[in-house]
Amino acid sequence: MRIGKMTDFKKMSEQNLRKTKEELLQRYAEFQSRGIALDMTRGKPCTEQLDLALGMIEGDIGKSYFTQDGLDCRNYGGLDGIPPAKILFADYMGVEPNELILAGNSSLNMMHDTILRAMVKGMTNSTPAWGKLPRVKFLCPSPGYDRHFFICEYLGIEMIPIDMQENGPDMDQVEDLVAGDEDIKGIWCVPKYSNPTGAVYSDEVVERLANMKTRAADFRIFWDNAYAVHHLVDTPPSLKNILTACKQAGNPERALMFGSTSKISFAGAGLAIMAASQKNIQWITNQMAFQTIGPDKLNQLRHTLFFKDMSGIEAHMKKHAAILKPKFDAVQSILENELKAKNIADWSNPQGGYFVSIDTLEGCAADVIKKAADAGLKLTPAGSAYPYKNDPLDRNIRIAPSFPPLDDIETAMELVAVCIQLVSLDRI
Repeated sequence: MRIGKMTDFKKMSEQNLRKTKEELLQRYAEFQSRGIALDMTRGKPCTEQLDLALGMIEGDIGKSYFTQDGLDCRNYGGLDGIPPAKILFADYMGVEPNELILAGNSSLNMMHDTILRAMVKGMTNSTPAWGKLPRVKFLCPSPGYDRHFFICEYLGIEMIPIDMQENGPDMDQVEDLVAGDEDIKGIWCVPKYSNPTGAVYSDEVVERLANMKTRAADFRIFWDNAYAVHHLVDTPPSLKNILTACKQAGNPERALMFGSTSKISFAGAGLAIMAASQKNIQWITNQMAFQTIGPDKLNQLRHTLFFKDMSGIEAHMKKHAAILKPKFDAVQSILENELKAKNIADWSNPQGGYFVSIDTLEGCAADVIKKAADAGLKLTPAGSAYPYKNDPLDRNIRIAPSFPPLDDIETAMELVAVCIQLVSLDRI
Protein backbone atom coordinates (compact mmCIF):
# COMPACT_ATOMS: atom_id res chain seq x y z
CA MET A 1 0.00 0.00 0.00
CA ARG A 2 1.37 3.39 -0.98
CA ILE A 3 1.84 5.93 1.79
CA GLY A 4 0.81 9.35 0.51
CA LYS A 5 2.76 12.50 1.30
CA MET A 6 1.31 14.29 4.32
CA THR A 7 1.30 17.71 2.67
CA ASP A 8 -1.53 20.21 2.41
CA PHE A 9 -2.08 20.64 -1.33
CA LYS A 10 -3.21 24.22 -0.80
CA LYS A 11 0.13 25.13 0.77
CA MET A 12 2.41 23.45 -1.79
CA SER A 13 4.53 25.40 -4.22
CA GLU A 14 3.67 25.40 -7.93
CA GLN A 15 6.73 23.27 -8.58
CA ASN A 16 5.75 20.64 -6.03
CA LEU A 17 2.17 20.63 -7.28
CA ARG A 18 3.37 19.91 -10.82
CA LYS A 19 5.68 17.15 -9.60
CA THR A 20 2.89 15.61 -7.49
CA LYS A 21 0.52 15.69 -10.44
CA GLU A 22 3.06 13.96 -12.67
CA GLU A 23 3.48 11.18 -10.08
CA LEU A 24 -0.28 10.79 -9.75
CA LEU A 25 -0.81 10.67 -13.50
CA GLN A 26 1.76 7.87 -13.67
CA ARG A 27 -0.05 5.93 -10.96
CA TYR A 28 -3.39 6.51 -12.73
CA ALA A 29 -1.96 5.22 -16.02
CA GLU A 30 -0.80 2.09 -14.18
CA PHE A 31 -4.36 1.49 -12.96
CA GLN A 32 -5.69 1.96 -16.49
CA SER A 33 -3.23 -0.59 -17.85
CA ARG A 34 -4.37 -3.30 -15.41
CA GLY A 35 -7.77 -3.85 -17.03
CA ILE A 36 -9.70 -3.34 -13.79
CA ALA A 37 -13.42 -4.21 -13.82
CA LEU A 38 -14.85 -3.45 -10.36
CA ASP A 39 -18.35 -2.41 -9.31
CA MET A 40 -18.98 -0.65 -5.97
CA THR A 41 -22.28 1.00 -6.86
CA ARG A 42 -24.52 -0.84 -4.35
CA GLY A 43 -24.22 -2.08 -0.79
CA LYS A 44 -24.76 -5.82 -1.25
CA PRO A 45 -23.82 -8.72 1.03
CA CYS A 46 -20.92 -10.73 -0.31
CA THR A 47 -21.06 -14.47 -0.94
CA GLU A 48 -19.34 -15.24 2.39
CA GLN A 49 -22.06 -13.32 4.23
CA LEU A 50 -24.84 -15.11 2.39
CA ASP A 51 -23.24 -18.46 3.17
CA LEU A 52 -23.61 -17.76 6.90
CA ALA A 53 -27.36 -18.44 6.64
CA LEU A 54 -27.27 -21.58 4.51
CA GLY A 55 -28.45 -23.59 7.50
CA MET A 56 -31.79 -21.86 7.10
CA ILE A 57 -32.55 -23.76 3.90
CA GLU A 58 -30.63 -26.97 4.59
CA GLY A 59 -31.27 -29.92 6.87
CA ASP A 60 -34.34 -30.21 9.07
CA ILE A 61 -35.00 -26.47 9.12
CA GLY A 62 -35.35 -26.37 5.37
CA LYS A 63 -37.89 -29.21 5.54
CA SER A 64 -40.06 -27.76 8.32
CA TYR A 65 -43.65 -26.90 7.47
CA PHE A 66 -45.42 -26.57 10.83
CA THR A 67 -45.09 -24.15 13.73
CA GLN A 68 -44.99 -25.51 17.28
CA ASP A 69 -48.70 -24.84 17.67
CA GLY A 70 -49.52 -26.81 14.52
CA LEU A 71 -49.97 -24.06 11.91
CA ASP A 72 -49.35 -25.44 8.39
CA CYS A 73 -47.17 -22.76 6.78
CA ARG A 74 -47.72 -24.21 3.32
CA ASN A 75 -51.30 -22.97 3.20
CA TYR A 76 -53.06 -19.61 2.93
CA GLY A 77 -53.56 -17.23 5.83
CA GLY A 78 -51.49 -15.41 8.40
CA LEU A 79 -51.84 -11.99 6.77
CA ASP A 80 -49.58 -10.13 9.22
CA GLY A 81 -47.16 -13.00 9.94
CA ILE A 82 -46.96 -16.25 11.87
CA PRO A 83 -46.97 -15.90 15.70
CA PRO A 84 -43.45 -17.20 16.49
CA ALA A 85 -41.90 -14.94 13.86
CA LYS A 86 -43.88 -11.96 15.13
CA ILE A 87 -42.60 -12.60 18.66
CA LEU A 88 -38.98 -12.79 17.46
CA PHE A 89 -39.10 -9.69 15.29
CA ALA A 90 -41.16 -7.69 17.76
CA ASP A 91 -38.18 -8.13 20.07
CA TYR A 92 -35.89 -7.09 17.20
CA MET A 93 -37.91 -3.90 16.58
CA GLY A 94 -38.56 -3.11 20.24
CA VAL A 95 -42.36 -3.30 19.92
CA GLU A 96 -45.24 -5.61 20.86
CA PRO A 97 -46.19 -8.44 18.46
CA ASN A 98 -49.55 -6.78 17.70
CA GLU A 99 -47.67 -3.67 16.57
CA LEU A 100 -45.90 -5.46 13.73
CA ILE A 101 -46.45 -6.82 10.21
CA LEU A 102 -44.11 -9.32 8.50
CA ALA A 103 -43.87 -9.45 4.73
CA GLY A 104 -41.60 -10.56 1.89
CA ASN A 105 -37.95 -9.77 1.41
CA SER A 106 -38.23 -6.03 0.72
CA SER A 107 -38.83 -3.34 3.33
CA LEU A 108 -38.50 -0.84 0.49
CA ASN A 109 -41.58 -2.46 -1.03
CA MET A 110 -43.45 -1.94 2.26
CA MET A 111 -42.43 1.72 2.36
CA HIS A 112 -43.52 2.24 -1.25
CA ASP A 113 -46.87 0.56 -0.63
CA THR A 114 -47.46 2.55 2.56
CA ILE A 115 -46.98 5.84 0.77
CA LEU A 116 -49.02 4.65 -2.20
CA ARG A 117 -51.89 3.71 0.15
CA ALA A 118 -51.65 7.18 1.68
CA MET A 119 -51.89 8.68 -1.80
CA VAL A 120 -55.02 6.62 -2.55
CA LYS A 121 -56.69 6.31 0.86
CA GLY A 122 -54.88 8.72 3.18
CA MET A 123 -53.50 7.88 6.62
CA THR A 124 -55.50 6.92 9.69
CA ASN A 125 -56.28 10.54 10.51
CA SER A 126 -56.04 11.99 7.00
CA THR A 127 -58.85 13.34 4.86
CA PRO A 128 -58.68 13.55 1.93
CA ALA A 129 -56.18 11.09 0.48
CA TRP A 130 -52.77 12.61 -0.20
CA GLY A 131 -53.18 12.08 -3.92
CA LYS A 132 -56.17 14.45 -3.96
CA LEU A 133 -54.17 17.32 -2.46
CA PRO A 134 -52.58 20.03 -4.63
CA ARG A 135 -49.13 19.23 -3.21
CA VAL A 136 -47.48 16.65 -1.00
CA LYS A 137 -43.98 17.26 0.34
CA PHE A 138 -41.40 15.12 2.17
CA LEU A 139 -38.33 16.17 4.12
CA CYS A 140 -35.21 14.39 2.91
CA PRO A 141 -32.10 14.42 5.14
CA SER A 142 -29.20 14.58 2.69
CA PRO A 143 -26.99 12.88 1.85
CA GLY A 144 -29.46 10.03 2.21
CA TYR A 145 -30.80 6.83 0.67
CA ASP A 146 -31.39 7.28 -3.05
CA ARG A 147 -34.25 4.80 -3.28
CA HIS A 148 -36.29 6.79 -0.76
CA PHE A 149 -35.97 9.74 -3.08
CA PHE A 150 -36.88 7.62 -6.10
CA ILE A 151 -40.22 6.72 -4.45
CA CYS A 152 -41.04 10.38 -3.94
CA GLU A 153 -40.03 11.33 -7.45
CA TYR A 154 -42.05 8.45 -8.93
CA LEU A 155 -45.20 9.43 -7.02
CA GLY A 156 -44.83 13.15 -7.65
CA ILE A 157 -44.02 14.05 -4.05
CA GLU A 158 -41.96 17.24 -3.72
CA MET A 159 -38.70 16.71 -1.86
CA ILE A 160 -37.10 19.23 0.50
CA PRO A 161 -33.43 18.58 1.34
CA ILE A 162 -32.44 18.76 5.00
CA ASP A 163 -28.83 19.02 6.11
CA MET A 164 -27.57 15.77 7.61
CA GLN A 165 -25.37 16.15 10.68
CA GLU A 166 -23.33 13.72 12.78
CA ASN A 167 -26.25 13.07 15.14
CA GLY A 168 -29.07 13.11 12.59
CA PRO A 169 -30.95 15.72 10.52
CA ASP A 170 -30.70 19.41 11.34
CA MET A 171 -33.68 19.61 13.67
CA ASP A 172 -33.85 23.40 13.60
CA GLN A 173 -34.58 23.14 9.87
CA VAL A 174 -37.03 20.28 10.37
CA GLU A 175 -39.01 21.92 13.17
CA ASP A 176 -39.25 25.23 11.36
CA LEU A 177 -40.54 23.63 8.16
CA VAL A 178 -43.10 21.21 9.61
CA ALA A 179 -44.57 23.87 11.90
CA GLY A 180 -45.51 26.14 9.03
CA ASP A 181 -46.38 23.94 6.03
CA GLU A 182 -49.33 21.54 6.07
CA ASP A 183 -48.21 20.10 2.73
CA ILE A 184 -45.25 18.44 4.46
CA LYS A 185 -46.52 14.94 5.19
CA GLY A 186 -43.39 13.03 6.14
CA ILE A 187 -39.67 12.69 6.64
CA TRP A 188 -37.30 9.91 5.59
CA CYS A 189 -34.99 8.66 8.34
CA VAL A 190 -32.25 6.02 8.33
CA PRO A 191 -31.53 6.43 12.04
CA LYS A 192 -28.70 4.02 12.78
CA TYR A 193 -25.62 3.91 10.58
CA SER A 194 -27.37 6.20 8.13
CA ASN A 195 -26.94 5.59 4.40
CA PRO A 196 -24.35 6.84 3.40
CA THR A 197 -22.79 8.81 6.29
CA GLY A 198 -23.08 6.20 9.04
CA ALA A 199 -24.61 8.75 11.42
CA VAL A 200 -26.57 7.53 14.44
CA TYR A 201 -29.51 9.65 15.59
CA SER A 202 -29.00 11.06 19.08
CA ASP A 203 -31.61 10.77 21.84
CA GLU A 204 -32.22 14.52 21.48
CA VAL A 205 -32.98 14.19 17.76
CA VAL A 206 -35.38 11.28 18.40
CA GLU A 207 -37.17 13.26 21.13
CA ARG A 208 -37.47 16.36 18.96
CA LEU A 209 -38.89 14.32 16.07
CA ALA A 210 -41.45 12.76 18.41
CA ASN A 211 -42.47 16.00 20.14
CA MET A 212 -42.31 18.62 17.38
CA LYS A 213 -45.40 20.55 16.37
CA THR A 214 -46.50 19.77 12.81
CA ARG A 215 -48.98 21.74 10.74
CA ALA A 216 -50.09 18.46 9.08
CA ALA A 217 -52.06 16.27 11.47
CA ASP A 218 -51.16 13.23 9.39
CA PHE A 219 -47.40 13.82 9.38
CA ARG A 220 -45.41 10.56 9.40
CA ILE A 221 -41.85 9.61 10.22
CA PHE A 222 -40.67 6.87 7.86
CA TRP A 223 -38.11 5.23 10.16
CA ASP A 224 -36.05 2.93 7.93
CA ASN A 225 -33.83 1.20 10.49
CA ALA A 226 -32.23 -1.11 7.92
CA TYR A 227 -28.88 -1.42 9.71
CA ALA A 228 -30.10 -1.78 13.30
CA VAL A 229 -27.83 -4.75 14.14
CA HIS A 230 -25.13 -4.25 11.51
CA HIS A 231 -22.37 -3.29 13.93
CA LEU A 232 -18.66 -3.04 13.21
CA VAL A 233 -17.65 -2.36 16.83
CA ASP A 234 -17.88 -4.43 19.99
CA THR A 235 -19.79 -1.75 21.91
CA PRO A 236 -22.29 -0.31 19.42
CA PRO A 237 -24.14 2.97 19.97
CA SER A 238 -27.70 2.85 21.24
CA LEU A 239 -30.76 4.25 19.45
CA LYS A 240 -33.81 5.53 21.28
CA ASN A 241 -37.06 3.82 20.26
CA ILE A 242 -38.99 6.25 18.07
CA LEU A 243 -42.38 4.56 18.54
CA THR A 244 -42.07 4.71 22.32
CA ALA A 245 -40.97 8.34 22.13
CA CYS A 246 -43.95 9.24 19.92
CA LYS A 247 -46.38 7.51 22.28
CA GLN A 248 -44.93 9.39 25.26
CA ALA A 249 -45.17 12.65 23.31
CA GLY A 250 -48.87 12.12 22.59
CA ASN A 251 -48.25 11.38 18.90
CA PRO A 252 -48.66 7.60 18.78
CA GLU A 253 -49.51 7.43 15.06
CA ARG A 254 -46.54 9.53 13.92
CA ALA A 255 -43.88 6.81 13.62
CA LEU A 256 -43.80 4.09 10.95
CA MET A 257 -40.83 1.80 11.58
CA PHE A 258 -39.30 -0.51 8.99
CA GLY A 259 -36.68 -3.23 9.16
CA SER A 260 -35.39 -6.13 7.14
CA THR A 261 -33.30 -9.28 7.28
CA SER A 262 -32.07 -8.74 3.72
CA LYS A 263 -28.52 -8.15 4.95
CA ILE A 264 -28.89 -10.57 7.87
CA SER A 265 -30.02 -13.78 6.15
CA PHE A 266 -30.48 -13.58 2.36
CA ALA A 267 -30.89 -10.42 0.32
CA GLY A 268 -33.08 -12.33 -2.09
CA ALA A 269 -35.08 -14.25 0.51
CA GLY A 270 -35.21 -12.22 3.68
CA LEU A 271 -38.12 -10.80 5.68
CA ALA A 272 -39.45 -7.27 5.70
CA ILE A 273 -40.83 -5.80 8.91
CA MET A 274 -43.12 -2.88 9.64
CA ALA A 275 -43.93 -1.68 13.14
CA ALA A 276 -46.30 1.05 14.24
CA SER A 277 -49.14 1.80 16.63
CA GLN A 278 -51.96 -0.73 16.77
CA LYS A 279 -54.21 1.80 15.05
CA ASN A 280 -51.79 2.19 12.13
CA ILE A 281 -51.21 -1.56 11.90
CA GLN A 282 -54.94 -2.25 11.78
CA TRP A 283 -55.38 0.46 9.12
CA ILE A 284 -52.74 -1.14 6.93
CA THR A 285 -53.77 -4.78 7.43
CA ASN A 286 -57.35 -3.89 6.53
CA GLN A 287 -56.05 -2.64 3.18
CA MET A 288 -53.64 -5.56 2.75
CA ALA A 289 -56.61 -7.91 2.84
CA PHE A 290 -57.52 -6.68 -0.64
CA GLN A 291 -53.98 -7.34 -1.86
CA THR A 292 -52.99 -10.77 -0.56
CA ILE A 293 -54.23 -13.85 1.26
CA GLY A 294 -51.00 -14.26 3.14
CA PRO A 295 -47.19 -13.96 2.99
CA ASP A 296 -44.48 -16.57 2.56
CA LYS A 297 -44.93 -18.24 5.93
CA LEU A 298 -42.40 -20.98 5.20
CA ASN A 299 -39.69 -18.34 5.02
CA GLN A 300 -40.89 -16.80 8.26
CA LEU A 301 -40.75 -20.24 9.88
CA ARG A 302 -37.24 -20.87 8.60
CA HIS A 303 -36.04 -17.55 10.02
CA THR A 304 -37.62 -18.31 13.38
CA LEU A 305 -36.15 -21.80 13.63
CA PHE A 306 -32.70 -20.64 12.51
CA PHE A 307 -32.29 -17.57 14.73
CA LYS A 308 -34.53 -18.70 17.64
CA ASP A 309 -34.24 -15.37 19.52
CA MET A 310 -32.44 -12.02 19.60
CA SER A 311 -29.34 -13.64 21.06
CA GLY A 312 -29.22 -15.84 17.96
CA ILE A 313 -29.48 -12.82 15.68
CA GLU A 314 -26.76 -10.98 17.61
CA ALA A 315 -24.41 -13.96 17.48
CA HIS A 316 -25.05 -14.28 13.75
CA MET A 317 -24.27 -10.60 13.17
CA LYS A 318 -20.88 -10.96 14.87
CA LYS A 319 -20.01 -13.36 12.04
CA HIS A 320 -21.06 -10.69 9.54
CA ALA A 321 -18.89 -8.12 11.32
CA ALA A 322 -15.87 -10.42 11.15
CA ILE A 323 -16.22 -10.46 7.35
CA LEU A 324 -17.02 -6.77 6.90
CA LYS A 325 -14.71 -5.05 9.36
CA PRO A 326 -11.43 -5.81 7.52
CA LYS A 327 -12.95 -4.25 4.38
CA PHE A 328 -14.03 -1.11 6.23
CA ASP A 329 -10.67 -0.95 7.98
CA ALA A 330 -8.95 -1.10 4.59
CA VAL A 331 -11.06 1.83 3.34
CA GLN A 332 -10.11 3.92 6.37
CA SER A 333 -6.43 2.97 6.22
CA ILE A 334 -6.04 3.86 2.54
CA LEU A 335 -7.92 7.14 2.86
CA GLU A 336 -5.76 8.06 5.85
CA ASN A 337 -2.53 7.09 4.13
CA GLU A 338 -3.35 8.77 0.84
CA LEU A 339 -5.37 11.84 1.79
CA LYS A 340 -4.78 12.78 5.42
CA ALA A 341 -3.58 16.36 5.89
CA LYS A 342 -3.82 17.13 2.17
CA ASN A 343 -6.91 19.27 2.87
CA ILE A 344 -8.90 17.97 -0.10
CA ALA A 345 -11.39 15.51 1.41
CA ASP A 346 -13.23 14.40 4.54
CA TRP A 347 -14.83 11.04 5.15
CA SER A 348 -16.95 9.18 7.66
CA ASN A 349 -15.67 6.40 9.92
CA PRO A 350 -18.90 4.53 10.70
CA GLN A 351 -19.43 2.17 13.62
CA GLY A 352 -21.69 0.01 11.49
CA GLY A 353 -23.80 -0.15 8.36
CA TYR A 354 -22.75 -0.65 4.78
CA PHE A 355 -21.23 2.61 3.56
CA VAL A 356 -18.51 5.20 3.89
CA SER A 357 -19.27 8.75 2.78
CA ILE A 358 -16.51 10.91 1.25
CA ASP A 359 -16.79 14.67 0.77
CA THR A 360 -14.33 16.09 -1.75
CA LEU A 361 -13.65 19.72 -2.55
CA GLU A 362 -16.67 21.47 -4.06
CA GLY A 363 -17.27 20.68 -7.69
CA CYS A 364 -15.15 17.52 -7.74
CA ALA A 365 -17.35 14.48 -7.08
CA ALA A 366 -18.73 13.95 -10.58
CA ASP A 367 -15.27 14.24 -12.15
CA VAL A 368 -13.76 11.86 -9.60
CA ILE A 369 -16.43 9.25 -10.32
CA LYS A 370 -15.92 9.65 -14.08
CA LYS A 371 -12.17 9.35 -13.78
CA ALA A 372 -12.55 6.20 -11.68
CA ALA A 373 -14.93 4.76 -14.29
CA ASP A 374 -12.41 5.48 -17.05
CA ALA A 375 -9.97 3.28 -15.13
CA GLY A 376 -12.49 0.44 -14.68
CA LEU A 377 -14.14 1.23 -11.32
CA LYS A 378 -17.89 1.89 -11.14
CA LEU A 379 -19.07 3.99 -8.18
CA THR A 380 -22.54 5.22 -7.22
CA PRO A 381 -23.35 8.10 -9.62
CA ALA A 382 -22.65 11.58 -8.36
CA GLY A 383 -25.64 13.26 -6.74
CA SER A 384 -27.46 9.98 -6.01
CA ALA A 385 -27.59 10.66 -2.27
CA TYR A 386 -29.59 13.86 -2.83
CA PRO A 387 -33.16 14.57 -3.95
CA TYR A 388 -33.48 14.81 -7.73
CA LYS A 389 -29.87 13.51 -7.95
CA ASN A 390 -28.69 17.07 -7.31
CA ASP A 391 -25.78 17.44 -4.94
CA PRO A 392 -25.63 21.26 -4.78
CA LEU A 393 -21.93 21.25 -3.95
CA ASP A 394 -21.00 18.25 -6.16
CA ARG A 395 -18.78 16.81 -3.44
CA ASN A 396 -20.36 13.63 -2.02
CA ILE A 397 -19.16 10.14 -2.99
CA ARG A 398 -20.68 6.97 -1.52
CA ILE A 399 -18.37 4.01 -1.00
CA ALA A 400 -19.90 0.53 -0.66
CA PRO A 401 -17.20 -1.89 0.55
CA SER A 402 -19.34 -4.93 1.43
CA PHE A 403 -19.47 -6.97 -1.76
CA PRO A 404 -15.98 -7.02 -3.35
CA PRO A 405 -13.16 -9.18 -1.94
CA LEU A 406 -10.65 -7.42 0.31
CA ASP A 407 -7.94 -7.27 -2.38
CA ASP A 408 -10.38 -5.57 -4.75
CA ILE A 409 -11.38 -3.11 -2.01
CA GLU A 410 -7.74 -2.12 -1.60
CA THR A 411 -7.29 -1.67 -5.34
CA ALA A 412 -10.51 0.31 -5.65
CA MET A 413 -9.73 2.67 -2.77
CA GLU A 414 -6.19 3.35 -3.95
CA LEU A 415 -7.68 4.27 -7.32
CA VAL A 416 -10.35 6.46 -5.69
CA ALA A 417 -7.67 8.26 -3.70
CA VAL A 418 -5.59 8.89 -6.82
CA CYS A 419 -8.64 10.22 -8.68
CA ILE A 420 -9.56 12.54 -5.80
CA GLN A 421 -6.06 13.94 -5.77
CA LEU A 422 -5.87 14.46 -9.52
CA VAL A 423 -9.25 16.19 -9.74
CA SER A 424 -8.47 18.30 -6.67
CA LEU A 425 -5.19 19.49 -8.18
CA ASP A 426 -7.14 20.88 -11.13
CA ARG A 427 -9.27 22.93 -8.70
CA ILE A 428 -6.45 24.37 -6.62
